[in-house]
Amino acid sequence: MTQYDFDLFVIGGGSGGVRAARISAGHGARVGVAEERYMGGTCVNVGCIPKKLLAYSAAFGHGFEDAAGYGWKCAADEFSWSDLIRNKNVEIERLNGIYRGLLNNAGVKVYDARAVLADAHTVQLSTGERVTAERILIATGGWPNVPDIPGRELAITSNEAFFLPDLPKRILIVGGGYIAVEFAGIFSGLGADVTLIHRGMAILTAFDAELGTALMTEMKAQGIKTHLHCVTKALEKVEGGIRVTCNEDLTMEVDCVLYATGRNPLTQGIGLEDLGVALNKNGAVIVDEDDRTNIPHIFAIGDVTDQLNLTPVATAKGHALADRLFAGSNRHVSLENVPTAIFSSPPIGTVGLSEQQASDRGIQYHVFKQMFRPLKHRLTARNQQTTMKLLVENGTDRVIGCHVIGDDAAEMMQGFAVAITAGATKAMFDQTIGIHPTSAEEFVTMRTPVRVQP
Repeated sequence: MTQYDFDLFVIGGGSGGVRAARISAGHGARVGVAEERYMGGTCVNVGCIPKKLLAYSAAFGHGFEDAAGYGWKCAADEFSWSDLIRNKNVEIERLNGIYRGLLNNAGVKVYDARAVLADAHTVQLSTGERVTAERILIATGGWPNVPDIPGRELAITSNEAFFLPDLPKRILIVGGGYIAVEFAGIFSGLGADVTLIHRGMAILTAFDAELGTALMTEMKAQGIKTHLHCVTKALEKVEGGIRVTCNEDLTMEVDCVLYATGRNPLTQGIGLEDLGVALNKNGAVIVDEDDRTNIPHIFAIGDVTDQLNLTPVATAKGHALADRLFAGSNRHVSLENVPTAIFSSPPIGTVGLSEQQASDRGIQYHVFKQMFRPLKHRLTARNQQTTMKLLVENGTDRVIGCHVIGDDAAEMMQGFAVAITAGATKAMFDQTIGIHPTSAEEFVTMRTPVRVQP
């Protein structure tokens, strides 16, 4: 028997922490988990799952409009925001229970408490208990950031957006990343008057540039007003709403201001700095390839490390860490060719390198591209375009980037991610028979590059 209460203690009950905990327990380790807010973390409660449910709801709004072209005489006469939120909450509570059940069934001790590191091997819980652990895993995630401007208390973040008592008639969304554009599509689809402002000159700059350009066009076609190179300077409560003052004398009045301007790692106030755990300038925990901090028995995974903030990455990292610690494995998770989706309107799917990333790495490549109005919208009044793009490395013929904006983008991208991870070449794509009629078949029918990057 060791001198510690636990072989592993996990601070944070999100996707990464839960996976690490239950896999470790399955290997025979004595494991504890502390979660102070809600089991399942950001993804389950105020991220991926509720956001996708709201995106489904918004899609029905477009669907009612499109149905007329297919002979249906129907209209979206009435929408109940309260019904949507209530039904969403029921599903989230179900998932909370599943996460808790996974831990209980694995034999993990769960503490509904805030946890702070008292010393290198001791965790102080807000319940008054103290526990010791041979190894500690930090998996506390991140939290939305709101800039310090006058009236910032009038703004909400994505966290609060899922619990609004009413659907705002006029909403301003601040930000140009994936969370901002997703909520712009959601609120617009549900009938709100949406304005999006962003301090940069383009949206979705972390992705291939043509995806952001294409989405901007689609957003404008849906009536979403956009202002780039624009910064909010102040928020003021006025009769009937919130007055927003921006640069260049731009002002507007809205019912709700939602900030989607990034998330900060949740590392403050849990004892990391007192122990000397190394953090970067943004407060993220610095880890090596083994997810180990500068203190050898303290580890960190997920958004708290600010490496690649995606739920599947956190769960994969948690599983691999558990295998290394308690099953003698040397398995690691590669952050190359990680597929991702943006549930905007229309959605985006992407895997591999953007053109900018390829150029930054000195890779010579050529580009294949298709733009078209999908078959679904040939009978509707919606002039929505699908854009599909492949980057192929010169010399090796290997496909190094695959990008799409259009209906079902996320669903089709998972399969192409397998191909690219396996090292598929353009010749292999060309040899593959397409599924007709689908948009996805265009990825295996592109024959002529639109340009070559020498």
